[in-house]
Amino acid sequence: MNIILIAPPAAGKGTQARRISSKYNLKHISTGDLLRNLNDKEINKLLANGQFVSDNFITNLLENYLKTLPKDMGFVIDGFPRNIAQAKAYEEMLKRLDKNLGIVIVLDIDKQVALERIVNRRVCPSCGAVFNDSFPDTKAKTKGICDNCGHELVKRADDNKETYENRYQTYLKATAPVIDYFKDIVYHVDSSINADYTFKQIEKIIGGVYDKH
Repeated sequence: MNIILIAPPAAGKGTQARRISSKYNLKHISTGDLLRNLNDKEINKLLANGQFVSDNFITNLLENYLKTLPKDMGFVIDGFPRNIAQAKAYEEMLKRLDKNLGIVIVLDIDKQVALERIVNRRVCPSCGAVFNDSFPDTKAKTKGICDNCGHELVKRADDNKETYENRYQTYLKATAPVIDYFKDIVYHVDSSINADYTFKQIEKIIGGVYDKH
């Protein structure tokens, strides 16, 4: 099974993708991480300003990565597709790679709640875990230290109010229409309560899809 996660910034795509990946043995693919791992100054500058690389660049980067996966390995992807052009390119890509489209899960969240999450978010540069002192369920046990690997947590350069506003407006204009594009395979969940509540909804959706097949 292949899953696309779509959501406004800071709705918890990364957190839920990691949970899905762990429980269902799917490869977690974050296009943001793929870009950051390139360690390119120009790309990092774009990300820090809430901007994105070209459709062709990110599509080719993703396709090359998918080619490295075992043919029978499913995946959960967050951060792509971000617009209709990418959605169409993604469908063509999957056809070339002989992979199924799967389902789309949309994480719905109030804008203000998401903003509070993003400005207080801290990430582990070692294992990718995400923490937030503003919410009990995502608070690190030891402030500033990753629960999983003990590495010092950092604040990403793009986790600020200005970048968030840019990304949110981009989401409304470009990414939200992707939901309608994939409407026949879209499922919505409420991600505004906490991570556990969100994941329980996702489990029900995935369980229902598996039961149907």
